[in-house]
Parts: sequence; structure tokens; C-alpha cells
Amino acid sequence: MKNVTWQGVYPAVTSKFHENGDLDIPNFLKNIQAQIDAGIDGVVIGGSLGESSTITHEERIEMTQAVLGLGTTVDVITNIAEGSTRQAIALAQKAQDAGAHGLMLLPPMMYKPTDAETVDFFRTVALNTDLPILVYNNPVDYKIEIKISMLEQLQDLPNIQAVKESTRDISNVTRMRNTFGNRFKILCGVDTIAMEELVMGADGWVAGLVDAFPAETVAIYRLVKAGRIAEALAIHRWFLPILELDISPQLVQNIKLAEVMTGIGTEHVRAPRQKLQGAERERVLNILKEGLANRPTLPDYLSIEIPA
Repeated sequence: MKNVTWQGVYPAVTSKFHENGDLDIPNFLKNIQAQIDAGIDGVVIGGSLGESSTITHEERIEMTQAVLGLGTTVDVITNIAEGSTRQAIALAQKAQDAGAHGLMLLPPMMYKPTDAETVDFFRTVALNTDLPILVYNNPVDYKIEIKISMLEQLQDLPNIQAVKESTRDISNVTRMRNTFGNRFKILCGVDTIAMEELVMGADGWVAGLVDAFPAETVAIYRLVKAGRIAEALAIHRWFLPILELDISPQLVQNIKLAEVMTGIGTEHVRAPRQKLQGAERERVLNILKEGLANRPTLPDYLSIEIPA
């Protein structure tokens, strides 16, 4: 079984569709290859940006197998977002059988569980798969906070290895380090504060706008980890208006439009989503056009040595 590092840049990749709503695997893989060429470290398939609520278990597995078929060395992570413990276990086992390297696991969906129910959900799924797990802590969007006290109850499970930190509270990185040391890897899940969390000691970045701007995202990560903060900050300041497209109910449409603008994606979404229209579309296009007109020249970031 592959050792998942939970370190570096992990795009939360978009699912690609034809106009009729069917999966578009060739365009999906075109984007994945662009990510790999830019130096990303893993991909998360079927997350919120992957239109999780509209894709089936079978489609997640099809996309997972398609990426594995590239023969890439990056970590291939399948997302699980289920309301039922039984269904979550079923998908975890399908992903393991398909060859996925790891899982991202959300708390139970739809029903708002108690802390005890959430802990039991994570524990039960973890005990039913050998795959390493990244648990997703996003109380802003999902109204369920994975508290420090809850992680304390899960730290005995060796395959619960990392936390996607999306509380929007940068100090939570330090709070986790003070409590657990390096027991859990920490990956920032919010584009707009990823640089800050990396500076504070986060191990990685589950990124969104990386889907359209992979080189800039990886450059920021590698520069920060090499201590070249001023260089990373210059790229980040250029990037921030674009990164803010990630914190929106229409983040999927925003990022798919950005992928079109950079030539590595398509704009088709599954209903009930619709493509951006009218004044909002113009607003997003203007942000992207401004960014592309002033796209920074990047250093040779792939040659940067990252301290162990």
C-alpha cells in the first residue's frame, strides 16, 4: 500500500462533464495532467469542488481509476461524503478495491450529529478500511466542528492520519500542534488563508484555484516551506482576488470558468447548478482577466529543496 505523505499541494479537482451531464474523462485527465506537470503532490477526487452531491459512487471510482491509470506517483485520494455510516463504509471499501491511495472523509451529511455520533462515524469507517484517512473539519459550510477533544478520541486509530483544516481560524493550526505535536498532518482547506496557515506550520494545502492556476499554487507552497516568504507573498498578493472565488456558494462555477480561461478545463456543471450568468459572470470574468493580464513570472520553484 502506498505511503500517503499528506504533505504539499492536493488539488480538490473538479469533475468534468459533457454538455449532457455525462462524465468527460478525457478533459478530466487533461486537467489532472496539467496539475501533475506543475508539481502537485496529490489529488482529491469527488469533493465539494468535484460536485460531490451530484456524482455516484461508481463515478467517483471511475475517476479514481482514470487517474491511477496515468501511472502517476502523486497521492490519489477519494472523497467520502455520506449521510449513512453503512454507505460511507461501502464507498471506502470500493475505493480501496479500486486502488485509491487514501480517503478524505467528511462528517455525516444531512443529519447534524452529536459529537459522540461524529466520533463514532469516523472510528467505524476507519476500522473498516486499511486506507489512510484525511478528516475534513469545515464547521462553516457543514455546521459540524471536529473539536480537539474529538480528535483526542481518534488519535489511537493509525489510519486517521490528517485533518483538512477549514475552520477559518488560523490559530487552530497552532492549537493542534500544541495538543498533538506531529501526530496529525494538517492541510489548509481554505485558499485565501493557505499561505498564513503554511507559515504557521500546516503541512499542506487542499486547494481550489489550483485547478486553474497550478503553477502559482505550488510555487507559493514551495517558497513558503523553503523560507522564501517575500517571494511567496508577492505571488499571494497577486493571487488573492482570484483565490476569493473559492469562498462562494458558486465556487464550482467560478473555478470551472477559471479553468476555461487558462485552457485546462470546461464549464459544464450538473443540475441543479448552472453556469454563471449575467452580472455575476461579468464580475468573475473581470477578476480573471485582470489576474491573467498581470500574471507573475514565477521562479524555478520545482528546483526548490523543501526541508524535511
